[in-house]
Amino acid sequence: MTDARIARERAIDLHPSWLAHLAPEFERPHMQALRAFLRREKQAGKTLYPSSGQIFNAFNSTPLDQVKVVILGQDPYHGPGQAHGLCFSVAPGVPAPPSLKNIFKEIERDLGHPVPEHGCLQAWADQGVLLLNATLTVEHGRAGSHQRQGWEPFTDRVIQVLNETREGLVFMLWGSYAQKKGRLIDAQRHKVLSSPHPSPLSAHRGFIGNGHFSAANAYLSERGQRPIDWRL
Repeated sequence: MTDARIARERAIDLHPSWLAHLAPEFERPHMQALRAFLRREKQAGKTLYPSSGQIFNAFNSTPLDQVKVVILGQDPYHGPGQAHGLCFSVAPGVPAPPSLKNIFKEIERDLGHPVPEHGCLQAWADQGVLLLNATLTVEHGRAGSHQRQGWEPFTDRVIQVLNETREGLVFMLWGSYAQKKGRLIDAQRHKVLSSPHPSPLSAHRGFIGNGHFSAANAYLSERGQRPIDWRL
């Protein structure tokens, strides 16, 4: 390994358990193009979310060997103070967005847990729930603005690493965008749960009532693992 590559890896704010598998991705053309794109956006004075120190928060909160459940989102929230690197989660003190409210409604219906007073899902991440967005950055006020800039091949590789190196994970794929990643998952090795997205536009079509949270815990318990405490 060259000195330059060693220096680049040390500069990547990624937990060592993940970096061991993902370091080569940062050398690929799509990630080099992504770095250039993000640099141009910042130089143009655009506000990007989350902050640079929180882009890889999901990975640093949930090391590879501790993952039990994967929830896949689309891209970060694009309002001030919301995104902090965990999909569907908002920073402490920020009101829960509509999709997150519907997630809480389903947990209440499924498990009887009361709707929490905040929308920070860090407690889930600390228990082994990888809260992964398919696209890890976004421009202020422009949902989906960083799609097709290089993040998707990177997060595809994340799913492949999980599929290949772990066994008995639960993948929650909500909506068609997340379900496209399902092609990368071996359903014989893992539990794949699919339903409509929790967005108000689609939650009534099957997200509310999907029973994913109790199903995940039942699967983990069957495999002798501690279930997730979904209360906040």
